[in-house]
Amino acid sequence: MIELFFCLALLAGTLALGMYKPPLWGWAAALALSALTWQSAAVHGSTGLFGAILWIMALAFVALAIPSIRRDFVSARVLKFVRGTLPKVSDTEQQALDAGTTGFDAELFSGTPDWNKLRAIAPVVLTPAEQAFLDGPTEELCRLVNDWQIRHAQREIPENIWDFVKKHGFLGMLISKEHGGLGFSAQAQSLIIGKIASRSPDVAIIVMVPNSLGPGELIEKYGTDQQKRYYLPRLARGEEIPCFALTGPTSGSDAATMRDIGTVIRGTDGSPAIRLSWDKRYITLGPKATLLGLAFRLFDPENILGEGENPGITLALIPTHHPGVQIGRRHLPAGNAFPNGPTTGRDVTIPVEWIIGGQEMAGRGWSMLMECLAAGRAISLPSTATAGAKAMLRFSSAYARIRKQFGLPISRMEGVEEALARQVETAYATEAARAATAAMVARGERPSVISALMKYQTTERMRRAVNDAFDIHGGRAICDGPSNYLQAPYQMVPIGVTVEGANILTRTLITFAQGTLRSHPYLYREIKAAQDPDRTRGLDDFDRAFGEHVSFSVANACGALAHNLTGAIFASAPEKAFDTANWYRQLARCARSFAFVADVTVATLGGSLKTKQKLAGRLADALSELYILACVLKRYEDDGRLSSDRVFVDLVAMNALYRFQEAMRGVIDNFPVPAARWAMRLIVFPLGARFRPAPDKLGHRAVKTLMEAPAVRDRLTRYIYVSKDPDDATGLLEVAMKKSIAAEEAEKKLDRAIRSGLIRRYHGIDWIGEAIDKGVVTESEGQQLRELEALVARAISVDHFDAATLKPNYRATPGPAMHANARGYGNEAAE
Repeated sequence: MIELFFCLALLAGTLALGMYKPPLWGWAAALALSALTWQSAAVHGSTGLFGAILWIMALAFVALAIPSIRRDFVSARVLKFVRGTLPKVSDTEQQALDAGTTGFDAELFSGTPDWNKLRAIAPVVLTPAEQAFLDGPTEELCRLVNDWQIRHAQREIPENIWDFVKKHGFLGMLISKEHGGLGFSAQAQSLIIGKIASRSPDVAIIVMVPNSLGPGELIEKYGTDQQKRYYLPRLARGEEIPCFALTGPTSGSDAATMRDIGTVIRGTDGSPAIRLSWDKRYITLGPKATLLGLAFRLFDPENILGEGENPGITLALIPTHHPGVQIGRRHLPAGNAFPNGPTTGRDVTIPVEWIIGGQEMAGRGWSMLMECLAAGRAISLPSTATAGAKAMLRFSSAYARIRKQFGLPISRMEGVEEALARQVETAYATEAARAATAAMVARGERPSVISALMKYQTTERMRRAVNDAFDIHGGRAICDGPSNYLQAPYQMVPIGVTVEGANILTRTLITFAQGTLRSHPYLYREIKAAQDPDRTRGLDDFDRAFGEHVSFSVANACGALAHNLTGAIFASAPEKAFDTANWYRQLARCARSFAFVADVTVATLGGSLKTKQKLAGRLADALSELYILACVLKRYEDDGRLSSDRVFVDLVAMNALYRFQEAMRGVIDNFPVPAARWAMRLIVFPLGARFRPAPDKLGHRAVKTLMEAPAVRDRLTRYIYVSKDPDDATGLLEVAMKKSIAAEEAEKKLDRAIRSGLIRRYHGIDWIGEAIDKGVVTESEGQQLRELEALVARAISVDHFDAATLKPNYRATPGPAMHANARGYGNEAAE
């Protein structure tokens, strides 16, 4: 019996030790002590088989803990294997890995997140100038927008909108004040772009693009002094409209395979020049642009620049009026009106000085792009998608309150309530993640992994929020016209899902596959050591990283098992977590499981992980759920732990943990290595899959809180444009909802009288007047009901047109340009 107790104590001690991540010598000492205790007279009295196993394990850890032994007999052999199996990392992949920074994603990959680092992320704070801009020019711009005229009648952003954004500096928010821009923080940019997007996605794009990946940011970060002095003030004032051409017909998701080339030549005066040929498409702002940023492969066969014959991907600035530049034709992306189109050029000669950053930056374009994308992707689409999700909740909750069927507002029907609950969860969670991520960028971080997961998660959740809005609105949503406020976001959803790295690519190849290399505590160090041409230095670096990695892996396995057996009661939670301490502990538990599975996945699959995209996608989903939940816990604290918001935190947490669990189950159940699959299942699910999605009653409470507390509804949908004008389609919703709440008691009286047969409600009958005459409602209540009825009738109405007014706006046929890309130069062939 004493042996059994010893084994149980040994297991408990090992799991407890794993929670503290001891070094290798700590494991060796613990195992040696256990072996001595086992063979003592008080326990077993001799070494035996079990004691021998303990001694072998102790000696193994001793060998691993002594650097010279580990280096010569373990690390050297492992390094040889790694060098033989590790796929060659291309220059562009290397630059992508080196670009950007790690943030809280590294804490999750470590398995033991530091909550102080999470809390250190600033809450939403704007300077007085930024707040004034958000409340002033941004609000005014939203009021100016006529979405129907933009989308349907004109298929164009009108000049008065362009003039307004230029006049007020919207196109230069990221350009420093030194160079004539507004110099706003990333947080301010995110909120301004989001607010505009909640009113008009088309207008948001013309503001977003110049403030995202493009010439402005690239010049600000890498441009020569002359380029900065000349272009940045002009861009800030809107005297130049920029676009950036990266994607081509054959280089979409894999942009590094571009076929666009530039060849260094001698100009007529003998100075270096570049002869360019390119074929690009999907270039936002391209048809309107005056300044083209171009990415191309640079070749220098005569080594004129002194950088070799193949310097690599390079970026240049080219005025669109420059001879040979073809630009101005348009794509019609999902029927939206923002300018987007192709650009081509053949044998276009430019001076070397037009390279962004000048001659010394030749061949460094890919690293420049990756650095900027790491930050820009964290701001642009997450801000617009988050704002869209909040707008969908705002519109849907109002419509569901005023729209009645079967004698009650449809918001009280469980089917509609289910969709509203999803929208509540999405609005609360995405705003929490948007705010935290923007704060990271504002303090100078370039979170490449987080930006990728934010891009795909927010746009996918926006897609679901729009679909739910359509389901709630029914026929009201599908009839387009001036009063349809859902069609614009519906048309824009595929754009967000597709651009800046299509979501399939971002989820299955970037977020985890690159994320594990970038954010893992040791893996990147090991890979760099394996590729070091100095074999001796490489072995030394590899050995140090490998020794720490072994200890890390053992500790994560033990820690994950311990937390999953105990339900995370010993997991970490920050000080003063109070009512959310349990969610912090569950998050820490899941981070241990994720770190363990990620480690095993990389160790067993290695370079083949690139082809296991279903597994990588599920691991990306798991990481995303952990990150967003961490942001939600932070938001709850930043907002002052409001009691009304606790239901939203619980709703998000339960569903996030359940989705995390299902993603991990998908990884483990489909893992191609049986031994690893069994080990992962034992450690991650020793007691089975225990997380459950949020129950119906929690969703009911969340929607009830939303519908009954205007202040809560305002907080859930903060930072979007809210109209109070009854002549505006969305403003009409707000006014009608307010009137509906005020007239609720009078409505109940009228409905009871109608159901009893006392009052008849049919066309041609003044049923409200009859209710007043029969004393069902008072005169003032009757007036309330008349006003409400008129408002609701307008709010639920749909547009209809004469057939002639629906003729296509664009009469020109596509012509030969639709086939011209097969020949390489679309515009030239069309003309």
